[in-house]
Amino acid sequence: MPRLPKQNYHDIERIIEMDFLRATEAAALNSLKWLGRGDKEAADAAASDAIRGMFDLMNICGEVVIGEGIKDNAPGIFKGEQLGTWLPGTPQFDIAIDPIDGTTNISKGAPNSISCIAAASPEEGVKVALRDVPSFYMTKLSYGPRVIQYMQRRGDNLKLEAPIPETLAIVARAVDKRVQDIVVMMLDRPRHKEMVDEIRGAGASLRMIGDGDIAAAMAPAIPDSGVDLYMGIG
Repeated sequence: MPRLPKQNYHDIERIIEMDFLRATEAAALNSLKWLGRGDKEAADAAASDAIRGMFDLMNICGEVVIGEGIKDNAPGIFKGEQLGTWLPGTPQFDIAIDPIDGTTNISKGAPNSISCIAAASPEEGVKVALRDVPSFYMTKLSYGPRVIQYMQRRGDNLKLEAPIPETLAIVARAVDKRVQDIVVMMLDRPRHKEMVDEIRGAGASLRMIGDGDIAAAMAPAIPDSGVDLYMGIG
């Protein structure tokens, strides 16, 4: 067995950032051949295999604490799996992972699928750094750096419970647009009917998506995405 290179654990955060980047890149490349082929499980399996392969090269003790539930003969990376080399003395990490958020998009040849990994190392005397909690629908609100800076100058934050017209007006001022020019991205779901009516009633426009709300929530922070705000329940 080849000897694994020694790593500088004083800079472990930078090391795992680059390793995670390589893992998600590998997942994207390995699942590309399933784009538009109508088989989302095959795409998920391809992404999972690629990520496992990259973790086999990482000198960490990683345990998946937020992942997919155990399924018979189903692809995925599951809660309780150990990732990394688990060599003595290597740093411990709790890992949250979704090989592909938006498998339906890949199967249809649509955009906005993304591979996601997050990790945290427990502090001394603490058993866990990430905790798995039951899944619930949540109200979500995502916006970009110009809105953040605007709210910081005001000493305030956008509030989930604020009326939608009020939120749109604040975002419009923050990005130097009229409300009529604000673009809101949202999952196309029946539960959003009232929100859709309020957004359109205020004069803003919508970009409705079928799946993949992680990528959608990132869109307002991506330059030239054309999206100012992400809202919805998911």
